[in-house]
Amino acid sequence: MRITFLLLLTYGLAEAAAPPMAMPGCNDSCGNVSIPYPFGMTADCYLNDWFKINCSTGNGSSAGNDSSLRAFLSSIEMEVLEIKIPKIISNYSYYYSLEPGIVRVKMPSINSSNCISTGAINGGVNMTGSPFYFSDYQNIFISVGCNNIALMTGSNPTVLVGCNSDCNSETMIDKEAKCSGFNCCQTTIPSGNQVFNATFKSKDDTNKGIEKCKFAFLAEEEWFYSNITNPSHELPLLEDVPVVLDWTVSDFLNMSSSEADRRKADWFNSTSQGGGQYLCLQGYEGNPYLSTGCQDINECEKDNRCPNKSDCENTEGSYNGDRGKTRSKILKIAIIVICTSFGVLFLLLITWWLYKVIKKRNKIKLKQKFFKRNGGLLLQQQLSSNENNVQKEKLFNSKELENATDRFNENKILGKGGQETEVPLLVYEFIPNGTLFQYLHKENEDFPLLTWEMRLRIATEIAGALSYLHSAASLPIYHRDIKSSNILLDEKYRAKVADFGTSKSVAIDQTHVTTLVYGTFGYLDPEYFQTSQFTEKSDVYSFGVVLVELLTGEKPVSLTRSQEGRNLSTYFVHSLKENRLFDILDTQVSKVDNKDEVMKIANLAKRCLHFNGKKRPTMLEIMMELEGVQNISPVQPNFEELEYVRNEEMGPWNDVSISTTSCLESRTTSSSDILPLLSIKSL
Repeated sequence: MRITFLLLLTYGLAEAAAPPMAMPGCNDSCGNVSIPYPFGMTADCYLNDWFKINCSTGNGSSAGNDSSLRAFLSSIEMEVLEIKIPKIISNYSYYYSLEPGIVRVKMPSINSSNCISTGAINGGVNMTGSPFYFSDYQNIFISVGCNNIALMTGSNPTVLVGCNSDCNSETMIDKEAKCSGFNCCQTTIPSGNQVFNATFKSKDDTNKGIEKCKFAFLAEEEWFYSNITNPSHELPLLEDVPVVLDWTVSDFLNMSSSEADRRKADWFNSTSQGGGQYLCLQGYEGNPYLSTGCQDINECEKDNRCPNKSDCENTEGSYNGDRGKTRSKILKIAIIVICTSFGVLFLLLITWWLYKVIKKRNKIKLKQKFFKRNGGLLLQQQLSSNENNVQKEKLFNSKELENATDRFNENKILGKGGQETEVPLLVYEFIPNGTLFQYLHKENEDFPLLTWEMRLRIATEIAGALSYLHSAASLPIYHRDIKSSNILLDEKYRAKVADFGTSKSVAIDQTHVTTLVYGTFGYLDPEYFQTSQFTEKSDVYSFGVVLVELLTGEKPVSLTRSQEGRNLSTYFVHSLKENRLFDILDTQVSKVDNKDEVMKIANLAKRCLHFNGKKRPTMLEIMMELEGVQNISPVQPNFEELEYVRNEEMGPWNDVSISTTSCLESRTTSSSDILPLLSIKSL
């Protein structure tokens, strides 16, 4: 009995032990810093020299007690405060978020002249070629000094960020706010940056030659607001400050899909990190970089997972909290049916259920009949062949796999949608006139102006296409990446929605899709970003951003606007509140005679951008409102004979690749008896 008890106790402790984070036989900590693989301290304990950690007392000695030992990332010569590998944070409901892998380090400040500080440097920091990047969402750029303009230069010399501070007591700057511009200023930093340097310029020409001390920092935003009370007095006294670095393994580790499945791991791609990282799937924990992989989380051992722990059943990657309730419900139903006179009602319910099942089966058989008759089996074989070709590769480039997966998903959604109808409408079409993004943002005579009437018609056509995807398709489809660069224009400047590589088809009674957050910055639904639940209203938010682009001619994100207005959605809503709408409109829109018509479209865009998705209109409602406005507009111009004039007031344009994937042509009429055309460009 004693032996049995000890064996059971040992088994329980082993099951509850945390999964390993370091390589077998390697130390997993240095002082108070945990060292997970791919980082390590000795040979065979780290992925490569970029991830090597030196553990010493700071004076070169590796001897000392745990509290005196400090970790140093030797490849970039910085002391390490914390290392994290990416993981999914879940509260065991439908909501979860992603915590990316980071390294917190100590970094010295940069001073100009007339400064006395043992920690400040003048040469800047250069991590070019390394897998480390300054985190744009966890760090801020700070400058301290009087009458000072501080500019940060990074990896891209054409991208500059900076701020200015003033010490004039007569200015209107809020002196009580932290680093608001009085002797201290702050701003955000660009993504994908590996270089940090700063230059200073005096705002007051009369004080040249009497320069005062000026400092510039990169600092962790959370640390700054939690620990600094008076920046102008405290920051110059610090030798270094904590900074957050993102890291990636894109150039060093390519895991096959079968190996990733075995380890219960997935690839998370991030442009801000210059590549991406592996992480454990939801419901698993551990280190995906180790051969042991990620282990299942026993949710039944966690607190507050099930009201009664006896009702909890742990499953692979998840859990069932209603096991006891399910048994109890079945028992109660059986007793009621047997012991009461409501057996007839039960039989009627069974009959109704069978009727629904048979009706559903007949509908499926009809779709299968059309699918087979219209060449669906051949399409399915081709798609299966493409999928097998992708999976046969043991080592792959992450970008190539992402493109192949998107192309396969797109063909599957559009191919099935076209062949499950009695008359298939799957065709190929050449779209000659580029993207809507180019006409709104590229200053080039090859892309002529869009008049107000054309913009209104294009918006109506986009809304018609999305309304069909959400409401009229046999299975509702969420596009998940609506943006102006995914709107193509044909020879008559008719709009077609393109790029279904990330689209999802959902069941008719399904309200949302829970996925890792994916989308384009500036168009991404903030509610989806917080909850990871993508609904049809997430497409509505992205359409609202496109509608604002049509109104203003502005890009979704622009560093040329003020800090609070860099996001076009925020900039637009604030302008509406301050009655400045006609100050930000595009020249082709502002000269429209019917101002009420413009206001109707602006208010519709505002409703699309509502933070609460439930308060946004549906795409069907949007299409009907746009058609109502379009019907009272002047007669549409003849696009083949219309002469255009280059708009000299259009802003600079960022390169955008024209989509080469399939597109969905929008409806030009609201008649319910006309089906929209699914058109696929030649792949």
